[in-house]
Amino acid sequence: MKRSYSHIDLDERRKIARWRMAGLSVEIIAQKLGRHRSTIFREIKRNMFVDKVVRDLSGYYCVTAHDMACGRRAKLARFSYVRQSVIDRIMHGWSPQQITGRMRLERHPISVSHETIYKFAYSADGHAIKLWHRLPEHRARRRPRHARRKHGQRFSSELIILQEIVASVFELALRYCAPQAPHANTPPARRHNYGKD
Repeated sequence: MKRSYSHIDLDERRKIARWRMAGLSVEIIAQKLGRHRSTIFREIKRNMFVDKVVRDLSGYYCVTAHDMACGRRAKLARFSYVRQSVIDRIMHGWSPQQITGRMRLERHPISVSHETIYKFAYSADGHAIKLWHRLPEHRARRRPRHARRKHGQRFSSELIILQEIVASVFELALRYCAPQAPHANTPPARRHNYGKD
């Protein structure tokens, strides 16, 4: 069975907004659009307009939702310093997941998802500097979404070597510096009572 994925476009967002106004459930909207319900839930949650002053104005509006979605995709194109930071970290052996995690940890004002970083790496700009060659799997073309495997944390070869050295030193320290327990067959040392003969 062939699987494919495409981003929700403006026409679909118009339909979502109209059907929500008509009171249709997310499950029915998903069926009508031929998409999974989680895709529609995610679309509404991520691109919902929230008015903090007048709460009644908050809602899902197709044009606003489309602008918000397009704005997220263009972050690496719009903010050159974020793009350069991502490139530098990939060149130093960071995976897109690690970069995204570090941005969240540092509470970066402009953060991007690992999917955005992967898309950039496989874009024309990324191919121009062979960014894909620095990614964990070193593939010139990305696998289809359904064929991707989940990976744990990935580290550069230098860091892996350093970890192995530290582990070896620690093992040697335990072996030669820890107090030795007396062997079961070793007789106790003789006591010498000097001066009492």
